[in-house]
Amino acid sequence: MNRTRRFVLATALTVALAAPAIAHHGWGSYDASKPVTIAGQIKHTTFQYPHVHVMIDHQGNTWEITLAPPSRMEARRAVLAVVKEGNTMAAYGYASTARPHEMRAERITVDGKTYEMR
Repeated sequence: MNRTRRFVLATALTVALAAPAIAHHGWGSYDASKPVTIAGQIKHTTFQYPHVHVMIDHQGNTWEITLAPPSRMEARRAVLAVVKEGNTMAAYGYASTARPHEMRAERITVDGKTYEMR
């Protein structure tokens, strides 16, 4: 393999491995000093990477709740059937300081069962 081809291959591999890290975000925009609990019926679920998201109507507002990645959800048995549309869910976590009515959940409770997200 010549030097140019190795360089191109190494560059492509580096970019491919770095892409998920670049797309992922930190948790600095959530206020951990003021935990909140949001409860209501799940209106919409997105069960995909990098995180599962659910939309819940709570006190006249639609909240977007960021959950764990799908692999962690499945490891904790919080599969799609648990967070499906129509189920009632309570989420405990931290509200976003950047986006109104958005939070990241530390734990959720569905049908009396609690699932840890972290």
